[in-house]
Amino acid sequence: MRFYPFRCWPKIGLLCLCLTLTIACGGGEKTFTRSKSTSGPVPESPHSLTFWGQTATPQRIILNLTTTPATSQAVTWRTVVPVAHPQAQIAPASGLSDFDKNARSVAADTETVTLDDGRMVAHHAVVFDALAPDTVYAYRVGATGAWSEWNQFTTASSKPAPFKFVTFGDPQEEVRSKCSRVFRAAYQHAPDADFWHFVGDLVDNGDRDAEWAELFDAFGWIPRTTPMIFLPGNHAYPNRRRVKPDAFRIFDLWRPHFTLPENGPAGLEETVYFLDYQGVRMVMLNGNEKLAEQALWLDRILSRNPQSWTIAAIHQPVYNTGKWRNRSTLQDLFVPIFDKYAVDLVLQGHDHTYSRTYKLRNGTRVGPDESGTVYVISVSGPKSYPVGPQHAALMEKSGTGRQLFQVIRVSQRHLEYEALDAAGTRYDAFVLKK
Repeated sequence: MRFYPFRCWPKIGLLCLCLTLTIACGGGEKTFTRSKSTSGPVPESPHSLTFWGQTATPQRIILNLTTTPATSQAVTWRTVVPVAHPQAQIAPASGLSDFDKNARSVAADTETVTLDDGRMVAHHAVVFDALAPDTVYAYRVGATGAWSEWNQFTTASSKPAPFKFVTFGDPQEEVRSKCSRVFRAAYQHAPDADFWHFVGDLVDNGDRDAEWAELFDAFGWIPRTTPMIFLPGNHAYPNRRRVKPDAFRIFDLWRPHFTLPENGPAGLEETVYFLDYQGVRMVMLNGNEKLAEQALWLDRILSRNPQSWTIAAIHQPVYNTGKWRNRSTLQDLFVPIFDKYAVDLVLQGHDHTYSRTYKLRNGTRVGPDESGTVYVISVSGPKSYPVGPQHAALMEKSGTGRQLFQVIRVSQRHLEYEALDAAGTRYDAFVLKK
């Protein structure tokens, strides 16, 4: 989420003013200054704030990793009506019922967004900082009289340490109907995953709010407790063939839903970035635009990489397996850099197939004990394409027609990869060793 000053909905500025005065003056309730953090629980109002039958209760609450996951955590949420002084509260979690007595309040940044049906909504974001590593925190988001429930998350360790994460290929279609079961199966299989990762095409039409509603409905409460990181697929953009070049840009609904790192090339903030997590450098690339700029950036950030493992991700595959696809641009730009810096694993989507290469170097298979990169394509949604023959010689495993998720466990000397289908059946597995 790119932070912008809050502005009231057109024609209801008076409502915003009345709301502010009501909260500031009524009922002896505590007020907050946006520029400061405060401590102590906020008194609950007996009713959630409601306007024209719509509630100010927070929706689409989601945790995102930051560039400092041991000491900070981002959270983003949405309200469908304006609220005064949106904020989040946080406290170290404990088993005591009064864990929130010394909760710290952090003012939110707010951005208003116009939806495809003309309605306006507000997206709010907070980055909790000054947190302790490897610690469980409780938090909630909202405003006086309209709070979420308390949720919990755990910060990363400040040192290299074993961890696991779950990664998904494209959900894209029939997300509520057929992807919900994949997300639930993944959570049941790895409930202690440190975070979830997606390689793009979260929805089919990234400019349609109803499809984002399906996604968050399918997620349920999982993103409120398990941080997530994303990169954009081609469906987060308009069809390049149907718009003028200057109109080809990521849809306006992408950035407001998330608060992702902004350490990528200029103009690609929150779509290209990297973060370090307990001995792994995670690099997110955007296969839709400014590829040459990304290649220069990638070379620079990998040249200064102190982590033992490197995992990159991009929506469009480097070695396509979709029957009608074969794009060499990414091979020309990124493979020399992946090889130069011994990237261990590249996670991809887009082709609506499953495939895993042997270890490769310069597009050629190498021995199991040699330095090389494994490229994986996967899909979590029901859409599937036939597997093409164009890179069959490079593939150790290929298939189609399954909804999958992957669990990756990383320690100092081993990276263990497991792909499972929606029924929990193992479909593929391998181990990389240092």
